[in-house]
Amino acid sequence: MKIILAGHNIDRDIINEFHDLHSERNDLTPETIAAAYARISRNPAPVNELRVAARDDIEKARLSNKNIVFEMGHSSIAEHAVFNVDIIGVSRLVVEEIERSRLASYTEKSQRYVLLADDFVIPEEVRGTQLEEEFIAAVRRQNAFYHQLYEKLRPYVFEKNQELAANPGNKALLEGWAKEDARYCLPLATQTQLGMTINARNVELMIRRLASSASAEARQAGKMLYDAVYDTAPSLVRYTDPTPYDRLRPEVLFADVLRQFLIKTARSGNEKKDGKKGSKGNGEELIRLLSVAPNADDTIAAAMLAKAANLSFVECLDMFKRMKRNEKEGLFKTVFKEMKAYDSAPREFEHASLTFELVVSATCFAQLKRHRMATISAQAYNPALGITVPPAVAAIGMESALKDLCGEAAEVAEKIGKTAPAAAPYILTNAHRRRVIMTVNAREMYHMSRVRADQSAQWDIRETTAKMTHHAEEAMPLAMMLAAGKDAFNAQYEGVFGASLIKAS
Repeated sequence: MKIILAGHNIDRDIINEFHDLHSERNDLTPETIAAAYARISRNPAPVNELRVAARDDIEKARLSNKNIVFEMGHSSIAEHAVFNVDIIGVSRLVVEEIERSRLASYTEKSQRYVLLADDFVIPEEVRGTQLEEEFIAAVRRQNAFYHQLYEKLRPYVFEKNQELAANPGNKALLEGWAKEDARYCLPLATQTQLGMTINARNVELMIRRLASSASAEARQAGKMLYDAVYDTAPSLVRYTDPTPYDRLRPEVLFADVLRQFLIKTARSGNEKKDGKKGSKGNGEELIRLLSVAPNADDTIAAAMLAKAANLSFVECLDMFKRMKRNEKEGLFKTVFKEMKAYDSAPREFEHASLTFELVVSATCFAQLKRHRMATISAQAYNPALGITVPPAVAAIGMESALKDLCGEAAEVAEKIGKTAPAAAPYILTNAHRRRVIMTVNAREMYHMSRVRADQSAQWDIRETTAKMTHHAEEAMPLAMMLAAGKDAFNAQYEGVFGASLIKAS
């Protein structure tokens, strides 16, 4: 057996320095690894020798990549080429479009830990128009309110948490709590930055998706991303122009269908009396379980039994159904007996899914979207859904001021939306809400519970996840018996097994 490190990511500046010293070298590209791995299936030579051959003839390696990836359709070969990308000065809104790609890794500037300056993006759609001045004035009011909120929240947080405040080492933690609540008034136009790691297959898809966006900033981001990666791997990043299919968005596809239906219902007297197309605003149920896999506990148990036994899934399902309640519970307890707070649920838990409808703030969604093993369909931000007010903001008597500020933002967004719909959301705030449909399997629900229902999680996502977990526990009580935040795991374990985790270990 041999295990050889074929390569690793290094800083681009180091590569440039090397190239300056050895300008004749043209093999500093991840294409060579992709080309070598593409040949594994048909060439008996050791793969490390295939890598040498690919480096020795770059043009041949690139031609091979084009033939294998694009002519033969083996697109997974492009996944062996990986890029690290700095993305600087983009709006918080466009970051959401970038991070739609699930098969990439992102680390973003946190509005929880960094006291923000007043940097923001002016969308191209309003530059040079009569709305530009009004847009900038609204953003400046939001930024000024952010600093005002922070100055009032900071002493409140320290006073409320005197025991923690007594330790100077907790200063950054407590200041972070004040920052994370102050940010609810900030606009989605706020500038941010992130580091992204992405393979060539997915960077090509991301460029095409950004190019098809209605947002000028998103399209610019796509072009700049293309310029950043293309010269490094031209054989793997080729089809980046949006197709008509890429441009088809539900709000465009179904516009006529919805319009005709609303006309029809209005004629029959069924139009919503509030005139908001069915939106219930602040009165709407924020967390709703829409559907769950039928007999979820049975499905998960049968999948685990089938993995262990030489029996079909149907036979294992029948076996589990014939068990008594205590036997069923015992089967799951056997699985969970050695589980620790950092352990993942078994992969068989992925066979059962739950679908939720969530109405969440932009702050909450920014964290929710990080769970890329879920399927997330998000509507546009909608002021009719109301705003989320941090309890601490209400406690210091600033709730009305925040609501007034968000109301002004909604009015400006409505004005912008009449001539430049893609730019309207920029002026909305982190407090504004959107409706989201999220499908998550039981295994990912465990992960979400561990990290997001934990006491250390931000309160907005923590409350959302706690409610989702409660629904999941009701839907599949056996499979979810140890679902809890890390901080509550020991107590949950003791409740299930009648003994502390320490004693059970």
